[in-house]
Amino acid sequence: MSEDVLKFITVRRSIRTFRSEPVDRAKLEIILKAAMAAPSASNSRPWEFLVITDRERLRAVCQAHPYAGFGADAGVIILPFGKKESYRWFDQDMGAATENLLIAVANLGLGATWCGMTDDLQKTIRDLIGLPEDLYVFAVIPIGVPAEVKPPRTQYEAARVHWGQF
Repeated sequence: MSEDVLKFITVRRSIRTFRSEPVDRAKLEIILKAAMAAPSASNSRPWEFLVITDRERLRAVCQAHPYAGFGADAGVIILPFGKKESYRWFDQDMGAATENLLIAVANLGLGATWCGMTDDLQKTIRDLIGLPEDLYVFAVIPIGVPAEVKPPRTQYEAARVHWGQF
C-alpha cells in the first residue's frame, strides 16, 4: 500500500514534449476537481482556472512566456489565477492546488509542466487572455498527451532530513 502511495506521487514528472492531440474534457474536469480539492487557509479557495484549448490562443500564451514555448504543441493550457493582493496565503494555496492538478494530470496518463509567473509577465499574459488587472496569473501549465516517457522517481536524500533538531 505505501508503495502505491509513493508511485501515485512520483509518476508526476515535468513533460515538455506533446503530441498535438486534444485533451478529453472529462479528464480536464477531473484535473480541475483535483486542483480544487487542495487545502487553503480558512477554506478561502482563492483559485479560479482559465482553460484554453484554442490552438492559436494557446500558442500565443505559451510564446509570450519565456519558459513555456514548448507548450505550443500541448492540447490545452490551464492558468490558475486569483486575487493575490487581498489574500496573504495566495502563493501557498495556489501552489497546493497546482501540485494537486499536476499529480492528477500524470495519473490520467497525460503530461504537464508548471511554468511559474512573475510580476513582470502579468500584463502581457493578462492582455492575451483578457484578464482584469486586479487578478494575478499564478502559472501557465501546458498539458497534453506526452510525446516522451519518464519513469517515476523520487529525489529523496536522507542527508536533507533532520530528525528532531538541526
